[in-house]
Amino acid sequence: MRHDYLKKTLTARVYDVARETELERAPNLSARLRNPVYLKREDNQPVFSFKVRGAYNKMAHIPADALERGVITASAGNHAQGVALSAARMGVKAIIVVPVTTPQVKVDAVRAHGGATVEVVQFGESYSD
Repeated sequence: MRHDYLKKTLTARVYDVARETELERAPNLSARLRNPVYLKREDNQPVFSFKVRGAYNKMAHIPADALERGVITASAGNHAQGVALSAARMGVKAIIVVPVTTPQVKVDAVRAHGGATVEVVQFGESYSD
């Protein structure tokens, strides 16, 4: 069976939330390796990370009846922001659990990306709690 990855990439629903980011030539790395090296600038995504792609892709493949119940994740970083943004764009309720030690700037970013659809729960000192 032949997989058409280019077609899948170009038609992925993730572009409902992710930006098409540019490739940037890395001159020092290119010189060192004696080959042209380009970096995919995923730091230019709305949440400054590629994590929004995985979060949205997973949520987009959850059956509608299950998605109506909402989603929950434990993350204090870029994945949390990706889930929050995806939930807001899809109109899905999300609960995002973060440790109480999470920097306030991260908590604020999750809330900003998720708006009214997202509840941030601060619990425990670490994920093992």
